[in-house]
Amino acid sequence: MSLRTEYDEWHEKVFRADPEHEDTSSPWYQLVREQIGNVNGLRILEVACGRGGFVGELSHRGAYVTGCDFSFTALCVGKEKLRALGDGTSSLFVQADVQVLPFADESFDVVVSCETIEHVPDVRSALREMWRVARPGAKFFLTTPNYANLMGLYELYARVRHPRRRDDQPFDRRQWFPQIRRYVDGAGWTILHSDGTVHQLPIFPGHNPVELPFLESNHLIRRLLSPFAFHYFLLAEKRSSN
Repeated sequence: MSLRTEYDEWHEKVFRADPEHEDTSSPWYQLVREQIGNVNGLRILEVACGRGGFVGELSHRGAYVTGCDFSFTALCVGKEKLRALGDGTSSLFVQADVQVLPFADESFDVVVSCETIEHVPDVRSALREMWRVARPGAKFFLTTPNYANLMGLYELYARVRHPRRRDDQPFDRRQWFPQIRRYVDGAGWTILHSDGTVHQLPIFPGHNPVELPFLESNHLIRRLLSPFAFHYFLLAEKRSSN
């Protein structure tokens, strides 16, 4: 079974478990909303757009949005959702591998990648491809899990305790914020801003972590604690050609 087929099956399972789930309610999208500003008239690429919720939101705000994903199943769900809302005239869905994007150089004003690079076998190729299709001056919004925290320690414990345990998704990389910054910087992006969201404590084995939402309410505290947040956020810019 190919990785693409595995992701088709995973998206089908997730969608059937909760067909009414609103993708844009995820906390990482809130970080993007806070920084992205006015998108009216901009050409935006969302990489690994999943079931298309954020594509629809950006399109509704006046952007020309292309959503691409590895999974054909996810894209079909996204198209159907936008069709049901009577939206989507300024949006396009494309099945694509982020490691080899099917778009011309300098095609987009904004690139969004939420919770994506940890699921890509060659993360450096993916980030270089996103840099390639962005125009000079384009902004890049990235979120990805960060294990420089108690969740990371719990992961080490879980792997020792249960060596045959399988991840929920077909491919999932463990990384921490210095690696993430190095990947982004190495692909040619200039990092402008960092942040993070979701602080949690894995107190009880076998149970969901205890979240600490009060740490999210103050933006300054949240940013200071971003190296320890589970979802790490970077805003970067394409300043010049490599």
